Amino acid sequence: MPPRIDTPLTRLTGIRLPIVQGGMQWVGRAALASAVSNAGGLGILTALTQPTPEDLAREIALCRAMTDQPFGVNLTMLPARTPPPYEAYLQAAIDGGVKVLETAGMIPPEFFARAKAAGMIILHKCTTVRHALSAERKGVDIISIDGFEAAGHPGEEDVGGLVLVPAAVRGLSIPVIASGGIADGAGLAAALALGAAGVNMG
Repeated sequence: MPPRIDTPLTRLTGIRLPIVQGGMQWVGRAALASAVSNAGGLGILTALTQPTPEDLAREIALCRAMTDQPFGVNLTMLPARTPPPYEAYLQAAIDGGVKVLETAGMIPPEFFARAKAAGMIILHKCTTVRHALSAERKGVDIISIDGFEAAGHPGEEDVGGLVLVPAAVRGLSIPVIASGGIADGAGLAAALALGAAGVNMG
């Protein structure tokens, strides 16, 4: 078991290393998430990788059989003509006893409230400080601030992590983790030096 690096992220989530596996579509399955959690980080299952909420429930059970360490579920809400049944995916995570919900996109306040009522820790991904401040007001526990280097949906303001991470840390009263362009221990050390409580790595 790796020694614990004590940060607000590790204290809130119960992990040993301040490293969160990015919620990657098609990749965030039980095999990867459990390996990350067993290594001391926070593995993340990607809800919408699973075709149905029932499939997500089975993947959560599989992940639980592969690790006794904390892991989370990512649920990203993007504009869609026919949106997935987000509430049913959230309920599958709640019913599966998942304690960390990673969110991204336009999450309605009632969705956050439902997760919080179930005792979940909410880690929300943002690409600007103003969006992070809005999420903080809605009750999220941790912000993942995604610089322009981040994959997926890095926003449209083209602000790199070296500028964005310390700006978010200064502006928020909740823990911030850095996302984008972090690939090794040196990147983790740099993020911690900028004031982040950990990193999100894809």
